[in-house]
Amino acid sequence: MRLCLCFVLLAVIVCASADNPFTRGGRFVLDAAGGAWDMLRAYRDMREANYVGADKYFHARGNYDAARRGPGGAWAARVISDARENWQGGVSGRGAEDTRADQEANAWGRNGGDPNRYRPPGLPSKY
Repeated sequence: MRLCLCFVLLAVIVCASADNPFTRGGRFVLDAAGGAWDMLRAYRDMREANYVGADKYFHARGNYDAARRGPGGAWAARVISDARENWQGGVSGRGAEDTRADQEANAWGRNGGDPNRYRPPGLPSKY
């Protein structure tokens, strides 16, 4: 019983420390989950808006929002963006130029660039 209590106390002390691997790992996972949610929200908004020429804006915005969460969010944005572009490149037939432009918008947002750079004129302010 005393040994169990000692392990519990040790676990509390380790987890209470602000700078330990468990806290950093947990923060990364939470940031990644939030970043994935940001990417999904941008995708849903893009589908809802159904606005010609807004694709790059939503790419940049999703990556921007995700990356602002921290390293986990930036990682999630990169993984999701790369997977989507790899899948889209083989299925959609839009070509390498469209994929390159999408990846440029992804990187712009992920690196903290203002997504409004890609905002088309007339896109409702809701987005």
